[in-house]
Formats: sequence, C-alpha cells, structure tokens
Amino acid sequence: MARELRTLIVPEGVAGERVDSALTRVLGLSRTAIVGLIENGEIRSNGLAMGKSERVNADQMIEILMPDTAVREPVPLTPLAGLTIVYDDDAIVVIDKPVGCAAHPSPGWTGPTVIGALAAAGYSISTSGAPERAGIVHRLDVGTTGLMIVAKTDRAYTVLKDAFRNREVEKVYHALVQGHMDPTTGTIDAPIDRHPKEDYRFAVVADGKTSITHYEVIEFYRAVSLVKVELETGRTHQIRVHFSALRHPLVGDMTYGADPTLAARLEISRPWLHALELRFNHPITQQPLDLHTPYPADLVRALALLDSSVLP
Repeated sequence: MARELRTLIVPEGVAGERVDSALTRVLGLSRTAIVGLIENGEIRSNGLAMGKSERVNADQMIEILMPDTAVREPVPLTPLAGLTIVYDDDAIVVIDKPVGCAAHPSPGWTGPTVIGALAAAGYSISTSGAPERAGIVHRLDVGTTGLMIVAKTDRAYTVLKDAFRNREVEKVYHALVQGHMDPTTGTIDAPIDRHPKEDYRFAVVADGKTSITHYEVIEFYRAVSLVKVELETGRTHQIRVHFSALRHPLVGDMTYGADPTLAARLEISRPWLHALELRFNHPITQQPLDLHTPYPADLVRALALLDSSVLP
C-alpha cells in the first residue's frame, strides 16, 4: 500500500514551536516517529526538507509522507452525559462545552472530547483539517466552559476558519479576576507566545503574536471583579495570560498565578471563565446568529459564595 502524502496547514496554536514538537501535537504521532520522518527527509516545506529544530509559522504549509502505520483512525467515541446543543443544522453545530472536556483528541489526553462526544451522539463532522481536529474551527481550554462551534461540512469549515482569521466572529466571555480592575474599561494590547522556559504555558513576550483583549467591569465584589471580555484575536490562553500580566489573574487559575486560598473559599477548581456569547454570520446562509448560554453551576456557586461574604 502506498504511503499517504499529507499536506498540513500549521494551526496558530502550535506556531513558533519546533517542528518535531508541533507535529507531535497536531498529528498525534510519537515524537520518535516524527523525528524519524524528519531525519529521512520526509517532512518538507516549500520543497525543502525540514530540520527538527526548525520553528513553524501559523498557516505554513508542510508536506508529510506519513508512516505505514499512520492510517486514519476513527475518532475515539467519548459519550458525554448531558451534552448541551445550543444550535444545530445541516452545516454547523454549536455546543455549550462543559468543564473537563477537551476540544479534540491529543497525546496524553484520555478524557472526553467535543469531537468524540458529538460522534458518540451521532453527529457527522467535517473531515477538513487534521484528522484529530476535523471540524474544529476554534477551541476552548479543557477548563473553560461555554459556546463552541463545530463545522459539519467542509464548506462550513472553510468559511468559518476564514471568518475567525478575519476577526468577523464576535466572542464575548465573562471572567472573575482577582483584585479591582482600574480603569474599569480598557484594551490589553500585548503580544503572546509560548513561555520561554515552560512549554505548557504562554506569556506576554516582545516578539510574540499580536493579541488584543477588550474588557469592561460588570461588578465589583470584595477582592475580585466580574469582567466582560471581548476578544479581537484568539491566541491560546489569551484571556488568562493578559489578565495575569496585569496582576489580575483569573480566580482559580493557578497556572497563571491565582491565589489557591481564594479559589478554595469560592470552591472553584478551574479558571472562572465562560464563553457566554457568539455572534457570527451562518457560513452557508449568511444569516446573522446571536447565541448565548448561561453560567454553569460551579461558576454560579462561586458568585453566590461571594455574596455570602466568605471572604475576610
């Protein structure tokens, strides 16, 4: 059987990484397998063989001659009780993603995924994109809840990817951040890329990708602020990184400097962050869609505890 020559467009989430690290995450192959392909000259860009320490760029086109064992596997089914569908038609499905659910399969993740849950529920998903991320046009972190769009057709996938790239999708989040924001409205314009020393985190760095976050305080509580956040760009961990850089980390976000004592008092074990609203034109009909979803139970409980004055 002839080996598959796969063409990959580098997603923004791995831009700036070494090619061996980036392809390990995107393709789901072992790093050893990826390095073997590189050493054999079977990973190329612009007609030239790539070196394993070479960095990849967003939207860069890479050709990979896949190993014989790398046949397309079906998406692992991960049934998810109570999966909430907010909108559904022949082209797209919009879900209210629960906490503890990843957007798509990835090395090391054994929990439920949006793609696996939809497949288990009988939904057909676009085959565009890398096999492990088919249909995914944007992502939410495992610990973030709220609205997420998945393309069911290849046409919808292409149109939506362009809409996100061209900043034509309005994304509104609510976040609970430590301290009182001053000023109460503002724009955070600070470039983001991978943390220079800790690969699992991101950081504001001088030569990072343009990252723009708009915010407005909704309400002040004792020691924290409830903030409305609108993203102009969509970098990985953007909200978490930007507010941490201002010394106002999200409540419960210990990865980015949150106070564990405060999180314990509010009984929150993940970043207090919810994708509340999505506004975009339908990829096929161009009909404007304005979708909303309420806070999940753990975020509501944290706010109730604030109202009950659990803070000193």
